[in-house]
Formats: sequence, C-alpha cells, structure tokens
Amino acid sequence: MNDTYQPVHAARSRDLPIRGLRMHLLEWGPAEGAPLVLLHGWMDVAASFQFMVDELAARGGPPRRILAPDLRGFGQSEAPQADSYWFTDYLGDLDALLDWASPQAPVDLLGHSMGGNVVMQYAGARPGRVRRLMNLEGFGVPPAQPDEAPGRLAQWLDELKTPQVLRGYGQLDGVVQRLLKNNPRLAPDKARWLAAHWSARRVDADGVERWHILADPVHKRVNPVLAREEELQALWRAIQAPTLFVMAERTEAQAWWGGRMTLEHALARLDAVKGLARAELPDAGHMLHHDQPAALAALIAAFLA
Repeated sequence: MNDTYQPVHAARSRDLPIRGLRMHLLEWGPAEGAPLVLLHGWMDVAASFQFMVDELAARGGPPRRILAPDLRGFGQSEAPQADSYWFTDYLGDLDALLDWASPQAPVDLLGHSMGGNVVMQYAGARPGRVRRLMNLEGFGVPPAQPDEAPGRLAQWLDELKTPQVLRGYGQLDGVVQRLLKNNPRLAPDKARWLAAHWSARRVDADGVERWHILADPVHKRVNPVLAREEELQALWRAIQAPTLFVMAERTEAQAWWGGRMTLEHALARLDAVKGLARAELPDAGHMLHHDQPAALAALIAAFLA
C-alpha cells in the first residue's frame, strides 16, 4: 500500500522572474533547443505531466527539451497580491516564458483544460510562435449573455468581502485520498507521488501543521469578466499551427458548465480552428494525462512527428 510512483526521467527544477513574479519551472531533456511547452489546468501543477513525459521518453528517438511551468498562483510559482486572477495574465506569462525559452524558433505547445484554453488563445494572438498546438480537454468556457453582467459583477463584489480558504489536511494521506476522490481512475502509486507535489506543509494560525494544496485560494472567486463567444472564435480562427484536440471518452466537462453549454456546442465551436485534428482517448476521464499517459503519449508523438 505504500508503493509510490518512481519517475523514469526526473525533472529539473528552476525559478524564473516572469513579469514581476517568481515562476517555478520543470525541465526535462536537453537544456537547449525549441521546446515542447506544457501548461496545466486549474488547481493543478506542472508535476502533473510527469507520467506523460515518462511515456513520451519511452517511445524512443532523440531526447526532447520539455518545459512545464507552474502557472501564477499554483504550485511553487508566486501568487500576485491581487483580489482576482485575470485570464489574460496567463497569456502574458506564457509570452514572457517563450521570450526566455525560445526567442527565435516557434515552439510546440500543449495545454490541459484551463491550460488548453490558454494555449488556444495564445496561438491565435501569436500564430508565428507556435509550430504545433495540442489541446487536451480545453473546451473554452461557456458563452455568457450581456444581461448576466449585473448579477456576475454583484457576485464578485460580494465575494471580495469574504476571505477565500482551502482546506488543510493533517496527513499527506489526506491529500492522496482527495486526489483519488477527484479522479478514481488515478493509480494509487501515482496519487501518492503527485500528492507531495500538489501540496506542502505549513503551520496554520492555530499553530497546527497541516498539508495544504499549492494553490492561491483567490482562484476560487468568480470571474467578473463575461466570456464572449465572438472574441473566442475570432482568436481560434487566427490559429495557423496544425492543431490536435484530444477529448476523453468519459469527459466530465458538462458537469462543470451547469447547463450553460452543451457538449455538442463545445465541439461545434472547434470548427473555427482551420485544419483541426480530433482524437478521443478511450477509458479516460478529464485527467487523461493521468488515466492513460501511454496512449496519450502515442497520440502526441505521432502528431509531433
């Protein structure tokens, strides 16, 4: 029961100054060359890609430079001293990271969930900087209607008055169980390894040491900016890189949309991306890079080839 996943290719860890914040970055493979850049999803961390990276390396061929940042306010990256997070900041951070990592050559870019939404918008805004684009379950947020604005803004103003908190766990095993509850398909040995990268110990105000998820609780506040379908599709139409969209056979995305968007609409809006290739990963849920890392690595390797 105490077996813990052992990475085949351990990551190197470094910190970078990015737009006034300290960004934590994981690196695999050579230190030079145009990289494959991986962006994690909401309430996740860069280490989440370790299982997929191991499977990519197992497929042979020359070693590949791979970079995965902890997005601002997640993992070991610094959080801004702000009341809310703005989606465009993730694009600004990515742009600055690529200025450092590959100032001359375009990169291969992959994002999962929220990270998938980031890379799609970035590839539309900076089409010349992306060679190949891969989106794992990044459907985009449900479109909003203008008459939602008063209620959304009022909700945000109310939430500003309430401190946001994340639950602490007395033992690391509590974090392991949280991961397994979130995704029952996650293998226990992987959950034990990931828990130590997804959380850290700290002493709370009551003097008790607990394990806390490495995420700024401010992420829980509602976004007061309405999502506009026309702007999203304009960005997606501007994408020039060959693009692969991977959906899990057992996607849970609809459960988070609260009836504001159907899966049919989410898939149809992807028609805005020219030359889009689509794939469905069998026996996988939303965390498909945890559930089927070998099958996902095979899809990615074939697409990048």
